[in-house]
Amino acid sequence: MKLTSREIGDVIVLEPKGKIMGGPDATTLHDKLHEFIDQNKKKVVIDLAKVDWMNSTGLGILISGLTTLRNNGGELKLANVTQKIKSLLTITKLITVFESFDSLDEAVASFNK
Repeated sequence: MKLTSREIGDVIVLEPKGKIMGGPDATTLHDKLHEFIDQNKKKVVIDLAKVDWMNSTGLGILISGLTTLRNNGGELKLANVTQKIKSLLTITKLITVFESFDSLDEAVASFNK
């Protein structure tokens, strides 16, 4: 997995690309989130448009990120959830845990409501 980040206003957008399957991926995302929390940047959107595949460990990484941010007064939302990942979230009932949006713009805008 490759991970890039950018800011849109006061929202951090993380853009993973490839497969999210644990191992070094977990550390990469975890470290990035802590970096932003330390900078008091706690509104995060993970744009899943370029993620081909995610296994249960990948879901664990997302849950861990959500928990980390919430414990620090922040929020994590998902954007561009592909059909494959949406069905994974539905099966695991995590679709009710994550706020997810069809587009990045909608996800970013949801922080300012």
